[in-house]
Amino acid sequence: MKRFKQFTQWMKGHIHLYIIGFALLIASQYLTTLTPLFVQHIVDAVFADKPSALPGFIAGLLEGDTLSTTLLLVALVSVGFTLIRLVFVFLQRTVIAIFSENVAYVLRNTLYDRLQNLSFSYHTQAETGDLIQRATTDVDTYRRFIGEQLIDVLRLFFLMSFAIVQMVRMDIPLTLISLIMTPIIFTSATIYFIKVRHVFERVEKAEGKMTNTVQENVTGSRVVKAFQNELHEIEKFDETSMTFRDENMKLSQLMALFWSSTDFLIFLQYTLTASFGIYFTVSGTLDAGQFIAFLSLLGMIVWPLRQLGRLIGDFGKTTVALERIDEIMANPSEHEGDSDFKPDIQGHIRFNHVGFQFDDDDKPLLKNIDFEVKPGETLAVIGRTGSGKSTLMNLMVRLLECTEGSITIDGHDIKRINKKHLRDKVGIILQEPFLYSKSVYENIGIMKRNANPELIENAATIASVHDDIVGFEAGYKTVVGERGVTLSGGQKQRLAIARMLLENKPVLVFDDSLSAVDTETDIQIRRALMHHWKETTVFIITHRITTAMEADKIIVLEDGIIKAVGTHGSLLEQGGLYADLYRQQNNLADDLPKEG
Repeated sequence: MKRFKQFTQWMKGHIHLYIIGFALLIASQYLTTLTPLFVQHIVDAVFADKPSALPGFIAGLLEGDTLSTTLLLVALVSVGFTLIRLVFVFLQRTVIAIFSENVAYVLRNTLYDRLQNLSFSYHTQAETGDLIQRATTDVDTYRRFIGEQLIDVLRLFFLMSFAIVQMVRMDIPLTLISLIMTPIIFTSATIYFIKVRHVFERVEKAEGKMTNTVQENVTGSRVVKAFQNELHEIEKFDETSMTFRDENMKLSQLMALFWSSTDFLIFLQYTLTASFGIYFTVSGTLDAGQFIAFLSLLGMIVWPLRQLGRLIGDFGKTTVALERIDEIMANPSEHEGDSDFKPDIQGHIRFNHVGFQFDDDDKPLLKNIDFEVKPGETLAVIGRTGSGKSTLMNLMVRLLECTEGSITIDGHDIKRINKKHLRDKVGIILQEPFLYSKSVYENIGIMKRNANPELIENAATIASVHDDIVGFEAGYKTVVGERGVTLSGGQKQRLAIARMLLENKPVLVFDDSLSAVDTETDIQIRRALMHHWKETTVFIITHRITTAMEADKIIVLEDGIIKAVGTHGSLLEQGGLYADLYRQQNNLADDLPKEG
């Protein structure tokens, strides 16, 4: 029942198509089993004046005044029924194709929707290549099974059933002899399924790792080439590819064993049926036409059994694919049970003794974080790598949930605010922004698709990237490479800033997103923001003192604790980490020209 529910849960809403296809399938398979009976009718009824195995209403259509007329009628009726069968087959395949494509469409979109709404924590732990395989290859495996393999299973079942019925009508003892190997073949197929399913699981995992290796390598191709790491990447891919090959070879060995053994059993079945059929025919208990029809009907039973191994293998592969899909669907959407509260947000933010610890960590990352930022203020958060700066911002937009204390916006606990509404009001510009393989204009306007050129250019001007864009050969129509590889780091960051500035958000977060621009451009961008968005609450996460020094308030984070709070001047007077960073960066700036 679990497997049945697993296979049918995505068919809801389209099951009527399957019922139509199912009915057409039954009709076409019944007509298939009539073909050998026309041969039996000619040999026994026409030439030997013995009973016909054809149904009475069909046999009545074949009565002619002369032998030639009778044979002509048999030929015409036989061709007519064959054409009708072919029409049924065509309609059945068309209906089932529509059914399977619709089901796959629903499954693919539902799975993609679930991936979009899974938590930040889930995506940080999942492998991209594996998720891509589940959303594409595994969905297509299910589509092929319900559209092709499952239909083949039903086709074989009804073909065998109708063939057995026709055989029983002619001779029961020979029918039993013809089916003597069937239980053995079914048993071997069951054992094969048990064995092959576990192999398929290993094959899927190996393919997922190989896909992830390719995805990582292609994405990081510039890094690979910069560090001349091609040999290591080739060796890494060779290792995953070899594992995939070895698992596939084990699968091929199992399939070869099954196919060869079933071929041998089928050969024995034909030998037994033919031997006893000849004996019964010679002894007069079986007509010659019936013997010929028996051999044809036997082929409709044993050869489908030979395909059973492939179908069972496909079933095993599909169950593995569905379980991998179900693993994603079993994870609840982060918006399940979310609040409908959508208050007007002005940007008054308060961290009340906030603490945070990852589930897989044995000590907290943030401890007793307590500060306040009023609307229109700029807060800079500075600290060494790993001090928890970005985690603060992830907590503020509920990508992560604080384990201690609370965060309020305009007096409302953020846990009471709808997540989508909260994130819509807080704009975050990341250090490594994602750019699409589209034009510069489309990349900036992706947050506001109805934005006019004037708004786009205004945002680009504030982000100090307009002059760069008009310098491109195609201007705003210039297509950036995948992930923005054709742009410099500073240009990508400024495009991301322009994209976020299209909407007047009450809170803006610069998560080290000015690190790739020079100090002068950095200052220009921040002063333009202060001029155009005076009421916007701005968070600046940075390592650079020159970026932080003009903020209304600066927080110094060290080892997950706020070590100091103040302005640039007051923090220099206090000494400590901030003053140390200031001296180090100033000394470095002084030394660089000398070294040049």
